[in-house]
Order: sequence, then structure tokens, then C-alpha cells
Amino acid sequence: MTTRDLLRGLPVLAHDMPSFDPTDVPAEPTALFADWLAGAVAAGVDEPHAMTVATVDAGGAPDVRVLILKDLNVEGWHFATTATSAKGRQIAGNPLVALGFHWREQGRQVRVRGTARPADPAVSRRDFLARPEGSRIATLAGRQSAVLADRAELDRELAEVRARLAADPGLVAEGHTVYSVTPASVEFWQADRERRHVRLRYRRDADGWSRDLLWP
Repeated sequence: MTTRDLLRGLPVLAHDMPSFDPTDVPAEPTALFADWLAGAVAAGVDEPHAMTVATVDAGGAPDVRVLILKDLNVEGWHFATTATSAKGRQIAGNPLVALGFHWREQGRQVRVRGTARPADPAVSRRDFLARPEGSRIATLAGRQSAVLADRAELDRELAEVRARLAADPGLVAEGHTVYSVTPASVEFWQADRERRHVRLRYRRDADGWSRDLLWP
């Protein structure tokens, strides 16, 4: 069997999915997202707060990775990273980003396009101190995305950082930054077995938000 045959034989959208009435929605997208997120949690979707974050580098080449949503409020969607990481440097050079959520069990996607801005340092500090110990240790070790010549070097660095953190539990990694993504457009996508997918797009304009239905 070829890879193509294997892929063609896999089922797509073959499970039960919720309905979505695009005429009965809030005036702004964060409220609808909060409702969909709560629904995903209640339905047992695995890691519903995981999202892809897309950025572009100095040459205009796209980059993407999976991060965890930290918060959602009137300012937008929030995630955290180190300002000196690849994505942190890319955001500093071009703050336009895209976020993607995929809740497979419900046949739902949410696409956010907007501008990422660093939050207040106090917000970033609180976020860092609330992270699990392993996450804080990894961040304090730094050098994310740098070339690693030997994994033994990583083990030594993590052990040293673990000792530093034990001696000073309030230690915060320099450069740890929470970013807030102010949305310019947000699309909600509900799958349908017959491919009559429902696509609702919010777009920010001078008067607030406009809404459009899109062809599947």
C-alpha cells in the first residue's frame, strides 16, 4: 500500500458533530470563542487550549508551532514565550501573527489574525511563577532553538537551574513574556459531513465588528 492509498483510506469527518447557527451569535468574537472553548472542554476535547501560532521571519518566510492559550479577554488572545526565542524575535520584527485552534472531536476550527504585543512585565512575571516547575526550569535554562551539541549538556544545565530555583523559588526568567494578540479578523469553522461547512468571519472595522458568512 502506498502512502497515498493509506491517506485516501482514512475517514474524514465521520463522527457526530455539534450544529452551529451563525445567525445567533454575539456581536464580537471573543464571546463566541469563549462559548466554543467551554463547549470543547465539556465535550472532553484533548488539550482544547492548544493552538498553532504562525509568525514570519525577517525574510518573510512563515514559521509555525503549537503553544498553549494563557488567557482570553477583551484585549484578545494571550500566549507566553521567551522574547529571545525564534518566535519572540520574529514578533519583534513583525508583530502580525495568526493563531489556529482545531477541535477535531467537534469538527471545529477557529482562525485568528492580528497583532501581538508584549503585556505588562508584571503580567509576565505572574505567568512565569504560575507555571509548573519543569516549565520554569526549562525556560530558565534559556537558549531555546540554539544548536545543542550533546544532550548531556542539557542535563547538566537543567540540574544547575533546578538547584538555583530550589534556592530561590521566586526566580523569574529574564525575557519571559506574555503576548496579547489583538484580533483583526476571527473565523469560526464548523464542519459538516456533507461538506456544507459553516464559516463565519468577524472583521474589525471603524464601527467595531462586521460579520460575513463564507462559502465552504
